[in-house]
Amino acid sequence: MSFRRSLLGATLLASMFATPSLAENTFNFAFQGTLKSLDPYSLNETFSLGTLGNVYEGLTARDENLQIIPGLAESWEVISPTQWRFHLRKGVKFHNGNDFTAADVVFSADRVRSEGSDLKTRIPADAKFVAVDDHTVDVMLSSPNPILHYEWDSWVIIDKEWAEANDSVRVTSASDQSATTISLQSNGTGPFKITRHDGGVSTTFESNTDWWNAANKQYNIDKVEFATVSSDPTRVAALLSGDMDLVYPVPVQDINRVDSNATTTTLIGPELRTIFLGMDQMRDELLYSNVKGKNPFKDVRVRKAFLQAIDIEAIKSKVMRNLSEPAALLISPFMFANADQFSRPAYDPDASKALLAEAGYPDGFEVGMDCPNDRYVNDEAICQAVASMLARVGVKVNLNAQPKAQYFGKVLASNGFDTSFYLLGWTPGSFDSWNILANIVGCRDEAGNGGMFNLGGYCNKEVDALAAQVLEENDPVKRLDLITQAYRITDDEVSHIPLHQQGLAWGVSEDVDVAQRADNVLMFYHVNKKQ
Repeated sequence: MSFRRSLLGATLLASMFATPSLAENTFNFAFQGTLKSLDPYSLNETFSLGTLGNVYEGLTARDENLQIIPGLAESWEVISPTQWRFHLRKGVKFHNGNDFTAADVVFSADRVRSEGSDLKTRIPADAKFVAVDDHTVDVMLSSPNPILHYEWDSWVIIDKEWAEANDSVRVTSASDQSATTISLQSNGTGPFKITRHDGGVSTTFESNTDWWNAANKQYNIDKVEFATVSSDPTRVAALLSGDMDLVYPVPVQDINRVDSNATTTTLIGPELRTIFLGMDQMRDELLYSNVKGKNPFKDVRVRKAFLQAIDIEAIKSKVMRNLSEPAALLISPFMFANADQFSRPAYDPDASKALLAEAGYPDGFEVGMDCPNDRYVNDEAICQAVASMLARVGVKVNLNAQPKAQYFGKVLASNGFDTSFYLLGWTPGSFDSWNILANIVGCRDEAGNGGMFNLGGYCNKEVDALAAQVLEENDPVKRLDLITQAYRITDDEVSHIPLHQQGLAWGVSEDVDVAQRADNVLMFYHVNKKQ
């Protein structure tokens, strides 16, 4: 990607609040989507996990360059290939004053793998957590796992005593409409506390003066006001007027406007997230289609026809205004050394029509498509463009674009993934291909066990076998070869349709310095207001 601006910048938003906060140490920001549930295991979604990562903490953390650093575990060691030992920080307290101990880690390990959790794959299902003493935890594995801790910055630790006392042992899933204490209130160990939360609207965070690392803090804000502003023009206007310190994303068509304003600038950089399309390949008949008695997406020719019907360069230039990089795989090339061995088939509507005819659909067919309209950069516009391109080859797309709360509630429905054709974005939390192989393409059964975000039910046992080897292989050369083999299969079978890696565009006030991480996570301890 040829992004040319700095990776540092800032955020702002005050006029959207009933009582604007004007103190110089208050940081105001707006995002297009919502922060709904405060249960950090409810939704495996970057904005929710990242924002709650300012309140809760994991055993590991990541710095602004996304390198793994100690978190609540000050160190760890591999006792044997199947036994890891984590040494916990002493003197850490939860926001309510409770001590952080090994019991909280063991409890959190069980809770994150329980019913309703959207983060089950953070920990191997059969891993055993043993409290050696109050500040030491052993993790016993059934097989080696060299990347065990790679995603633990976003698996945060819950206070066992508080959860049990506040009816919060049960995880409130993304599709669950019933609230529990932990979905409405927070109690972490992190640098900020939540003091007010209007779910889906706005949230107030205040600095935790008792944070275990307060003596080394490098930020100077003591209050954060967040508001959901789904309207692009309203969000940008709040930045330009000085009511917001930071807003994101900035629509690509407004980047020049933000940069030409005397007091604001746009932080632009590459994001690791891949935007892609998925298709229901599991059901014998699609939920949303005029084709009855069979499922067109079970035929690889149909899936390839959809792929070749999409003019990704047109999406890049017209929808994304060149703030994207077309993708051939479900992972960013920054995270896969052999990415240059893969390429997208050429856009070819005639070949697409021929494939549809060969598969038995010479006149095309109708299919419903689910799409968020406030989660990814220009998400609804991308879906509209895809629908228009598919119409040219005879496929009528009935688009259902919704805010992300409704979208995720539908496609992740607890009674079975409720979608036939969908758009999704994914950044592997481990920055490793195993995350993709396990979560996006891993086989799942009708009960939803398996690939947590394999909404279309693609399944190839050979890929699963390769993924299992990838998880255990320590030799980097052998591991890369195994990953490449797996991607060869998913690429040949068109398991999904990769679109692009979207670019980051944050609008920032000149009064703020902030680190823009490539995973699109805003950490408040990377924010400073200029004095």
